[in-house]
Amino acid sequence: MAFNDMIIDAFRTGEGEVHEPVDFGRSLGLLHIPKKDGTIALTPLMALEEDGSWHVVASAAGSPKHPAWTFGLRRASAIDLEVAGDLGEPIRVVRVAVTELEGAERDRVWETFKQAGPSFAGYEATAEGRVFPIFRLTPVEQPDAS
Repeated sequence: MAFNDMIIDAFRTGEGEVHEPVDFGRSLGLLHIPKKDGTIALTPLMALEEDGSWHVVASAAGSPKHPAWTFGLRRASAIDLEVAGDLGEPIRVVRVAVTELEGAERDRVWETFKQAGPSFAGYEATAEGRVFPIFRLTPVEQPDAS
């Protein structure tokens, strides 16, 4: 089984809590990112919640190149995001608007990622100067189904 598939499986069987193969706890999100061919890529990422929104970073574990999903996220105005529900509650799917952060706001959130996961700081050393894109995922109102 591929690494991301193991994380996705752990997320779904653990009701949004992941400790193996990487310890995300309840801070993992599954992003449904549209690809150029119209299919959807499921991408597991650390998703830090702040003020009712989530932030994700395109670090690619410190690669000098952006991960492929970055471009799909930039093209999308909104995506579906799977996140852990409240303790004891099932995973929920949230429709979110996508905003790429810039400047001081991006820098502030990057510091939050480095505090939340110390490996993020090490990624800067291997990225050959690449600035990691950071996206805010904000819930959007869904039309009432009734």
